[in-house]
Amino acid sequence: MSIRRGLLLVLAWLALFAAPAARTETPDAALAALLDEARSAAAVPGACSQSDVDRLVRLYCTGKIRIGVREYYPLFGTREGQERIGYDVDVGRAMAERLGVTPEFSRVNAASRIPRLADDKIDLTIATMGHNAQRDGQVRFIRPHYYQSETTIVGPKSLEIKDWSDIANRTICVTVGNGSNAQIVSHGARLMLFDEAGVLPDRLRDEICSLAAQDDSFFAYYFTDPAFTARFDQKFGFAQVPWGVAVAQSGTDRLAEALDLISQIFHRDGEFLRIARENHVGTGFLERQRAVWNRPECNTATGNTDPACVLPALSAVLEPTPVAERVAAFETWMEKHTGIALQLPMFKTMPAWQLFKAGIVNSLILVAGALAATLLFALILGALQSSRSFVARWTARILTVILQSSPVVLTLVISAAVAHALFPYSSAVAIGAAIVALGLMNGSNAGQAIAEAMHSLRTEKGGPPAPTVELYGRAVSRSATQIVSFLINAAKGTPIASFIGAPELLSALTDITSFASGRASTYSLLLVFYIAVVIVVVWLCGKLRLWLERRQVTA
Repeated sequence: MSIRRGLLLVLAWLALFAAPAARTETPDAALAALLDEARSAAAVPGACSQSDVDRLVRLYCTGKIRIGVREYYPLFGTREGQERIGYDVDVGRAMAERLGVTPEFSRVNAASRIPRLADDKIDLTIATMGHNAQRDGQVRFIRPHYYQSETTIVGPKSLEIKDWSDIANRTICVTVGNGSNAQIVSHGARLMLFDEAGVLPDRLRDEICSLAAQDDSFFAYYFTDPAFTARFDQKFGFAQVPWGVAVAQSGTDRLAEALDLISQIFHRDGEFLRIARENHVGTGFLERQRAVWNRPECNTATGNTDPACVLPALSAVLEPTPVAERVAAFETWMEKHTGIALQLPMFKTMPAWQLFKAGIVNSLILVAGALAATLLFALILGALQSSRSFVARWTARILTVILQSSPVVLTLVISAAVAHALFPYSSAVAIGAAIVALGLMNGSNAGQAIAEAMHSLRTEKGGPPAPTVELYGRAVSRSATQIVSFLINAAKGTPIASFIGAPELLSALTDITSFASGRASTYSLLLVFYIAVVIVVVWLCGKLRLWLERRQVTA
């Protein structure tokens, strides 16, 4: 009995001393202590002028917090004049109020929300950003997460799309910076990129986009419109991902800790849930999270670090290439020895590598096709403009004038529209349309040069003799310099084919930068590639010009 009484006495003493400790470990008490500490630090003379001051302390130095939000994302972040509304905006206001500072909002989008944190343009971003493992190396996510969604593919009801196998070789409209872009391209789809999600429904309506991919929470607003629902539906969803408020990786330890505790309290007390209901946002995830954060084991100052309480980041690690480690080592060496932050994502992940390889092949096909089409149309239009037939001659001249007067992009778009009206969309159709457009634009100019040379030769003979193959050959030789210049111009103009979704290298690298870092390095590599291609084309065209000029001398 004495042993039992002794054990009970020990347990009673432990409970007595543990109770106050448990009370001090609540997230509310931990947050209050942290904020008092930051305010005291900000009050120290000279503290606010220090360059390495934690951003939480700096908030109390300035009295404000800079928050990046979206302006074109219905229900979550929109702007009408000077008024900002939406779930994300109200979450930002509530967090600022809890911190005791004034919120100062600025616009971000999917592509800019991380760079603006890194550049110290904002203190935190609340911008529908999914927390995936890849982004953990770029920002510090606040846990617990404040929302959750998945990416959904939306398109016309008449279009039969059921799973990944149905989207191969199709173009899907997306926004730059979405983590799900990598998964889309890994299944053989092409991307048409936009800066803002808000334009996607309009591009679906005007049929520029046959499919669009975006968060289901975004499209939820548009599916409340009967006219939109009558035409479009959700095909399938993927990549269930928690959304995170995020701060910069460096200099934010105290700020991140404070926001972690605030998010935890907001879930526990139903603050997130209240804000969501006021903004007519789906609440299923928030209701489940409220139950989690009311559990005793989670409702502690360290609950936001407990794997049993917080959600894991979406595993978005892409399959590496066999040379990924060596490429990463080379990037590190370059930065260490030259200060150049070189990024080569196309050599480090398989989706990016496959896009890169296909882009190079398609670009070479496009260049070769544009050269052949330019030469072919030049010969045809030159012959027609030299014809004795009034109808043929003036038809060719009118066509040449129209082509010479039309913007290149407009000719490209019309060519693509005609091609898509005749054939189902595919990469080959897009490349073919671009080849025809580039060939017509440059071939019309070269054909006019041939016709003018033909006119000169006929005049030199004292009159307009009947055109012959021999005379036409001499006209082609005489206009060699002009023909070569337009061939080179056709080669240099091939990157514009990306405008209509042709999967050449510019389009491929744009897709890569939509889900990988290193935009400056990527486009620098593109410039090097096209410079090399044009140099080769110039060399070959020089050989062609010399051959044509020799024929002229021989003749």
